[in-house]
Amino acid sequence: MENAAELLGISERALWHGFLVFLRVGAIVALLPGFGEQSIPVRVKLVIGLMFTLVVAATVPPFLQGDAWSFPAVIQFGVTETIAGFIVGIGLRLFVMALQTAGSMAAQATSLAQIFGGAGVEPLPAIGHVLVVSGLALAMILGMHVRAAALMILSYEMLPPGVFPSPAMVAEWGVDQVSGAFSLAFQLAAPFIIISVLYNLTLGVINRAMPQLMVAFVGAPVITFGGLALLLLLSPLMLEVWIQAMNAFLADPIGVGR
Repeated sequence: MENAAELLGISERALWHGFLVFLRVGAIVALLPGFGEQSIPVRVKLVIGLMFTLVVAATVPPFLQGDAWSFPAVIQFGVTETIAGFIVGIGLRLFVMALQTAGSMAAQATSLAQIFGGAGVEPLPAIGHVLVVSGLALAMILGMHVRAAALMILSYEMLPPGVFPSPAMVAEWGVDQVSGAFSLAFQLAAPFIIISVLYNLTLGVINRAMPQLMVAFVGAPVITFGGLALLLLLSPLMLEVWIQAMNAFLADPIGVGR
C-alpha cells in the first residue's frame, strides 16, 4: 500500500479508504443488472467497479480517523463492506431473476419453452431471453448507472461500515425480497397463464364434443400464435411494471417488499 500510494501520489489512508469502498462497490457491481451479467468479461467488470469506486469514495467520509487504522480494523471493515455489497447486489439481482422466472412461466404456459432455449449464457426460453434483454436495455436507457451510484452511496446509511448486519434483519429483508420477486414474476406472467387455462378448458370442451377431431394438431398452432401475440401486445406493459418495481427498490431498498 505504501508503494502504491507513493506511485499514485496520494496518501496511504486515502488508498486504504478507496480499497475498502471498492470491496462494497465491487460486490454490488458483480451482481448489478446490466453490468454484472455473465456475458461481460471480468476485466470489464473490474474497470466498471473502479469507476463506481471513484464516484462513491469521493462522497463517503473516511471510515477511520487518526491512529485508528490498524490491521484488525481494516480486516473488520473489509469483511463488513463485502457482506454489505453482496446484500445490496442480491436485492438488485432478484429483479433480473423475476424477469427470467416470468419468461419461463409464460413459455411453459404457451408451449414455447423449448424454442431457442440456449440463446443466452443462462439457458432461458425465448420469451425469457427477450424479456431479460429488453428489461436490461430499458434500465440502461433510463439511467441505471446513475441510480446504481446513488444506491451505493445510500447503502452506507442503511448498512454502516464496520458494523456487521443483524442476521435477523437480513433474513427478514431477504424473505421479503424473494417473495416480492416471485410475486412480481407471477404478475408479469399472469396474462399468459390465464390464456393457457382458458385454452386448455376450451380444448377439453371441443374434445368432448368432437372426439374424432385431433384437437392437439388444431390447438398447437393456436396457442403458439396466441403466446407470440400476447408477447407483442403486453411486453411494453410488463417492462413498465418491472422497471417501476426496480426504481422503487433503488429509491428505498429497505421499505420495498414489506
